Amino acid sequence: MKRFTPLRTVVTIAFCCLLWVASGLYSPNALALTQVKLRDLSYHECPADLAGGTISGGGSGATINCFIVTGKAENTSGKPVVNADIFGRIFDANDNPVMQNRTRVGSIEEIPPGTSDFEFQISVPVNQPTPLQLKQFKASGFSGKVRR
Repeated sequence: MKRFTPLRTVVTIAFCCLLWVASGLYSPNALALTQVKLRDLSYHECPADLAGGTISGGGSGATINCFIVTGKAENTSGKPVVNADIFGRIFDANDNPVMQNRTRVGSIEEIPPGTSDFEFQISVPVNQPTPLQLKQFKASGFSGKVRR
């Protein structure tokens, strides 16, 4: 039976770690999920050129309202955050959810360090009354490029 010496144990562990890193199982970018606070949320109707793509019902006009949600993103990580998903809850004037069973409502391509403006587009059925209520918004993304 072979006996492991302290040096042999260290070499074996180092070799296994090297193989693990080289095999791609370790991905520092995948581990660098960064949370970003979102504040000062508001919304407004889409400009006519964006709203022109709404779904129409048989001659009765649009069945979807288009809105642009805007706000400020606070990235305190000191590094750019990329491919950030926006999560939140959107309710109509009667407290009914606008997006059933969905909390991911949009995305932000890149958030630089510090505070920056963001916006994304949502579609809301015409039969859901305004004003909309925007609740529990946050974003999370990566501090490095993510392969898609």
